Amino acid sequence: MFEIRVICDPADTERVSDALATAFTTGPTRQQPTRDKQRTRLYVTAEHRTHTGPWPTPEEAYALAPSVISEVGWVVEQLATHPATTRMPRDFWLRKAAVYDRMALGDEAAGSVSAAADVATETGERLMHLDESAIVCNERAYVRQQYAHWITHQ
Repeated sequence: MFEIRVICDPADTERVSDALATAFTTGPTRQQPTRDKQRTRLYVTAEHRTHTGPWPTPEEAYALAPSVISEVGWVVEQLATHPATTRMPRDFWLRKAAVYDRMALGDEAAGSVSAAADVATETGERLMHLDESAIVCNERAYVRQQYAHWITHQ
């Protein structure tokens, strides 16, 4: 993450902000006048935009996945057979995030909100942290991308 400061004509602030948002993943733009009040200072917190390939749809990501019931059983079995102090492997976090994402998608399609979406997001964050991912994106989209890659290479 880094900070960008731009000094520009006040009429150009929107165009400059849009250009920065296109080039980087940015936070909100803060504006202050320069000391002479003739120009505007823009401050933007930004990160490099990393393109990691296509973002699969849920249908594409989970096309080869076992049933939700089977995956829930696998996650529970892994938790039951490993001591609580065991560091779980990446596959565990990926499959857990994916199964919760799939449950949340089912709930969302039915028009209801469930805790599955929160668990999917939290587990996706855990996976991104484990992967030391520099990608700035939705955690569930990241899980789908990683799961699609993982399942096709099994």
